Amino acid sequence: MPDCPSCGRALDAHNRHHRFTLPTPVLALPDRDHTPGTWLSHGTAEESVMMQVPGVGAFVRALLPVQLDGGFKVTYGLWLGIHPDQLPQTFAVWWEPEYADLRLDGVVANEIAPWGLFPTPATATVRDPDHTPYITTSPDALLTNVLTQTWPHEDVLAHL
Repeated sequence: MPDCPSCGRALDAHNRHHRFTLPTPVLALPDRDHTPGTWLSHGTAEESVMMQVPGVGAFVRALLPVQLDGGFKVTYGLWLGIHPDQLPQTFAVWWEPEYADLRLDGVVANEIAPWGLFPTPATATVRDPDHTPYITTSPDALLTNVLTQTWPHEDVLAHL
């Protein structure tokens, strides 16, 4: 595979997926996802699509696609912090036909370089019932730009 003339990376390294294991607020805890009373939708935080951590909050996986120049894309698998009251209903529909209509309002719960973005308000919706919800809108100008603009790939890939 040839190298990119702009940044020198292999071209097949330009379309990337980056999945955060834990939300930023959980990383600050001494026991992280092993904090007593933590609920995970699956056996580990890596496998989970939802979690709730006492005193910290409820979180749901979401995808943030970022368009890069040259026709490339990075998709971040991030955590969206949601109101804890939303978690039971989200869990109830996650594997059901009603999942297609799921809409989650919350905040980006991960620091995403080079923009930061934690804790930026965001809405996630289901684009494809076979995929995690996507961050689709935000009242925040920076996150809206991340969603709608094309970014220099060398500036974004340098942080992965």
